[in-house]
Amino acid sequence: MAADDSDTEPMDFQEEELASSSSSIADTKFDITIGHIEDIIMEDEFQDLQQKFLEKYYKEFDDSEENKFIYTDIHQEYINLVEKFIEEELTRRMQGFCMSEFSKQLVKRKEELEGEIFEMLLTFSDFMAFKEMFLDYRASQEGTTIDLSEGLVITPLAKTVGGSSCEDTPLEPPPKKRNSPRKENSKK
Repeated sequence: MAADDSDTEPMDFQEEELASSSSSIADTKFDITIGHIEDIIMEDEFQDLQQKFLEKYYKEFDDSEENKFIYTDIHQEYINLVEKFIEEELTRRMQGFCMSEFSKQLVKRKEELEGEIFEMLLTFSDFMAFKEMFLDYRASQEGTTIDLSEGLVITPLAKTVGGSSCEDTPLEPPPKKRNSPRKENSKK
């Protein structure tokens, strides 16, 4: 019976190693896919495609709470155009790429992801992110974006005394330690 127990232990270890290995493979595959998407969205072809689409429809969007029926049609057209473009590029760049598998991973990791790339990817599945993208674009086109820098005033934290501030005062090295008289006497 002792031989049977020793046979199962390595198998459990191998299964654990395989599970962590496949998880690591999934993470690596996801990261590689994100890297390719970053490359794709930075290329002129994608930038032109998205810019033309935003330009074509941005005037349809307004900041009211009620969504117009046309938004749904525009969102569907966006998905068909932009998501299809990205999927074709990923398929061309990555052997065996599967968009539905990637989409599942994206949904699973939604809470841990942040940044411009993920905001753009959310515009495919999250209608409010899509609408926000159009509202931001419209505000930038119409010059109605909020410039927070206009209301900022910078004041020093420390008040200056006699015209000098802490920045003007050079740092002095700490005072040297003097040897105690006992140590000097013991050396003699």
